[in-house]
Amino acid sequence: MSDTGQQAPHYPFPAPSALEPPQEWARLREGCPVAPIRLASGDEALLLTRYADVKQLLSDPRFTHHLVADDAANITANESGGVFGSGGTNVRGDAHREWRKLIGKAFTAKRVSAMQPRIEAMAEHLVDEMIKQGPSADLAAGLGFPLPVWVICDLLGVPDADRDKFAYWSDTLLSLTKFAQDEIDAAQADFAGYMRTHVTAKRAEPGDDLISELISLVGALDGQVTEEVTLMTAKGLLVAGHETTANMIGKMVAMLLADRTRWEQLLADPALIRPAVEECLRHDANFGFGIPRYISEEVKIADTTLPAGTTVVCSLSSANRDERAFDHAADMDLTRSPNPHLIFGAGPYSCLGQSLARTELQTVLKVLLDRLPTLALAVPADALERREGLVVGGLQQVPVTW
Repeated sequence: MSDTGQQAPHYPFPAPSALEPPQEWARLREGCPVAPIRLASGDEALLLTRYADVKQLLSDPRFTHHLVADDAANITANESGGVFGSGGTNVRGDAHREWRKLIGKAFTAKRVSAMQPRIEAMAEHLVDEMIKQGPSADLAAGLGFPLPVWVICDLLGVPDADRDKFAYWSDTLLSLTKFAQDEIDAAQADFAGYMRTHVTAKRAEPGDDLISELISLVGALDGQVTEEVTLMTAKGLLVAGHETTANMIGKMVAMLLADRTRWEQLLADPALIRPAVEECLRHDANFGFGIPRYISEEVKIADTTLPAGTTVVCSLSSANRDERAFDHAADMDLTRSPNPHLIFGAGPYSCLGQSLARTELQTVLKVLLDRLPTLALAVPADALERREGLVVGGLQQVPVTW
């Protein structure tokens, strides 16, 4: 731990460049695996940076990311309304586990697989538009951000005309410092009102979408209100399905183009698309804040006993670069297998949308390799800039040429 009297460093840490990890990660993994940090709110928490420790805590069903206890640290600079705070839904504990079970029944691999052709058609359309306006573009704005929100709206049965609203609501849910409290409150109220109306319409006229299916399954929740369940679902999909995947598309392409031999390797062997996506997820040094956990009862991590009432932040990206878990962890190896990275979490609260995210990333990469084999970064990789002020890490722009 830190020396007595020494102030905990501010977190998230600054990085040398948009695609490189903060220097603190390696130092903490070696010398201080349970490290005090200061959050955007000014509150203190503890940071885990090693693979085994992060996996242990994420796999423990006693602890969740809902930081609603009186002594939990505030993650953001805002009073409430963030994805980890009291602005989340009130579905907790056993009800939360039941909700996850319910979503598992509705959000199946079969449903995701059936969406793949539509995802590919959306990606093709967006690439068509880029080509029309080319031969250069901001890949983040032209493809990365529109695609996942289109996919989520398609999944929820939301009209295409409302896609921009969903993108804005997603941003406010993930604010660390970007939005003021009144903006977050207004956006959450708008989002909740929209979804209530949407659920009512779907109850009257069900369609082939996730919300309609949840309505038909909701009796399984034993008394939980349909509205609450669907709001939680839509919010979870927005947070996990839009921002994270949108940012990952840009980062994935930037990582693969930062060293041109990686792109050439994929052009020569498209069978590497699947493992390449996994390696991009593992190697991502700009994942964002990480996953917090509120310690509701004493637990021992890395020879340190954490008392009840502690807030812990798990750095997934640091864990994924731990040499104890991955050979040559600092290197990007598109053939790496197995690749048990933790970017989707671990244990009972791992990301429910991971199969959808993987499908989107693999599909986007396939379409880009097919349609734009000469794709290249239009600026040096170290000139790329990070998006700031949000829980999810990403790039401001990904300028490309072809």
